[in-house]
Amino acid sequence: MALRSSNTAARLIAMAAGFAMLASCAACGGQDAASGTTAAPGGNTAAGTTASAGSAVIFTPSDGITISQSTPLNKWAKLVPEITDGLVANGMAKKSIETKTSSDLDDQSRDVQDWVVDHMAAEGQSDSQNDEKRTTLIVAPAVPAGAATRQYGDYVTQPQDDDDTAEGTDDGTDAYTRLASALSLAQDSGMHVILLANGVDGVTPDAFARFSTAEQIGRIEAQKLVTKLDLAKASKDNPKAIEVLIPYTATASNDSDDNDSDEEVASPARDDAFSREAFAGMWKVLQPYFTQGKAYSPSGTLSKTTTDDDWRDVAVDGSDRKTIAAEVDRRLPTRKTSDGTAHMRVDGVIAMNDYVASVVTEELGALGYTGSAADVNPQITISGIVDNITGKKDLQRGSVPDPAKAPETADDAQDDAAAVSGVDEINSRWPIVTGFGAYVDTMPQIVNGKQWMTGLENRMALASDIAEVTVRLNRGESLTKLSYITKAKVDGAAKRTNVIEEEPLAVSASNLKAALIDPGYITMADAGL
Repeated sequence: MALRSSNTAARLIAMAAGFAMLASCAACGGQDAASGTTAAPGGNTAAGTTASAGSAVIFTPSDGITISQSTPLNKWAKLVPEITDGLVANGMAKKSIETKTSSDLDDQSRDVQDWVVDHMAAEGQSDSQNDEKRTTLIVAPAVPAGAATRQYGDYVTQPQDDDDTAEGTDDGTDAYTRLASALSLAQDSGMHVILLANGVDGVTPDAFARFSTAEQIGRIEAQKLVTKLDLAKASKDNPKAIEVLIPYTATASNDSDDNDSDEEVASPARDDAFSREAFAGMWKVLQPYFTQGKAYSPSGTLSKTTTDDDWRDVAVDGSDRKTIAAEVDRRLPTRKTSDGTAHMRVDGVIAMNDYVASVVTEELGALGYTGSAADVNPQITISGIVDNITGKKDLQRGSVPDPAKAPETADDAQDDAAAVSGVDEINSRWPIVTGFGAYVDTMPQIVNGKQWMTGLENRMALASDIAEVTVRLNRGESLTKLSYITKAKVDGAAKRTNVIEEEPLAVSASNLKAALIDPGYITMADAGL
C-alpha cells in the first residue's frame, strides 16, 4: 500500500520552509565550519572519512494489539532491536542510532518532519555537505489497520486504498502529505530513505523492504495444504473436503461509536481489500483442484465456478469468537444417529490467521473430531514430532496416499451399522488447519498437531538485510550484488527501486525446532515442551 499525498503545493511549502531554515542556520554556523572537522550525526567525528557507517533513525508504529490479546511473533518491538544490532554489527556506532515509535500516522508524520528539520538545522550550523549522505531514515509508515488485518501481525503490507484519508491538521495539511513532504525534503537534502512494508505516495525510497502481502499469505497456506493432503494424487472418486474461512472486519467494527480503542482504524474498504487479496492468493492455488474434481467444499461455499470476487461467500467476521465458531458449525453440521453423532467429512481448513485457527481447532474438538494433523500421515506420530523437536531423533516422512475410491457411504451401507460406523470414523478425523502470525500461545497447538502450520516474517533475516543496506547507502556503496535485492516498482514510487525481500517462514511441527527454536524466536517452554 502507498500512503496518499493529496496536496503537492503543501509539500513544496514544507520543503521551502525547510531549506529556508537550513540557509538561516548555515549563516550563523560559520565558526563550526571553520574548524575543519565534520561532526557526524550522533556525535562521531568523521574528519572527512568516506568509510563511515554514518547514522540512522528508525521510525515505527507502536505495536498493534489483536482482538484476542495474544501475541504474534511479528511485532515492531521485536524488529527494531534486531535492526539496531545489525547496524552495530555493520560498523555503526550505537550512539548514532535513534529509534522513535508513534501511536498513529498523524503523530508519526510530525515526528519525521520535526526530526528532518531539526537535523538539517544542526547540519546547517556545521556547514556540512557530507553528513546528510551518511544518514538514513528507516520508516515503517503507521498505516491504520482493521481488527482482522492486525491478527496477521504488525508487519503485513496492506493494499492501497485511494479512498483512505487521515485526520487533517489545523493548517489543512493532512498526515499523508506531511509524511511525504518530510521524506522528500530529507532525500532532497541528501539523506537516504528506506521504507518498510508500505509505500508513501510520491516518494521513491532508496530501498523498500517488502513484507508479507495478503496474496502471499493466502498462497503459502494453500500450497502447504496442497502438499500435506497430496492433492495431486487425489481422485474424483475420492476428493478432498476443504473449507476456507476468510476473516474480515465487519463494518460496525470500524464505527467510532462501537470501537473502544483510541487507535486509528483502517477504512472498511482497505480491510476488505486485504481479505479479497488473501482469498485471491489462496484460490489461485486451490482452484485447479476444484476444477478437476479433486477437491470440494462440504458446505458448498466453493465450487469450480468460484472467482476472486466471490470471497465474501467464505468470509467471517474475524473479530468475534462466537461468530467464527457458529460459522464452523454451519459449514460442518453434525446429526444425531442411533449409534451416536454423524460428522461431515473435512480434510483441510484454511483459517488464514492464528486467531481464527485457534477458534476453529477449539470448535472442531467440541464437534467431536478426533486425532491430529499427524494422523494424515500415519508414519509421523506425535511422539515422533516431540522427539524430533527435542533433538532425540530425526523425523522420517512417508507417503501414505488415499485410496482411489471413497469409502462406502452411509446411504450405500443402508442398515449395515458396521459400515456406517466405519464411514463416520473417517469423517470425524481431524483435518489439516492452517494459520499465520505465529502466536506464541498457539505453539503447543502446532506441536500437538491440532494446527498444522503457521507463518511469519523471516524477521531476523529482514533485520540483517535492512541494516546492511542502511550502512551501504551511508557509505555510498552499491546494492546491486546483494542476493536479497531486486529492482521493482513499489506502491507510491515514481520509478523502480531496490526491493529487500525474504520469503516468509512456513512452520509446522516437523520444522518448528529449526525454524523457531534454534534461531531464538521462541523457547522450548513456549512450545509446551
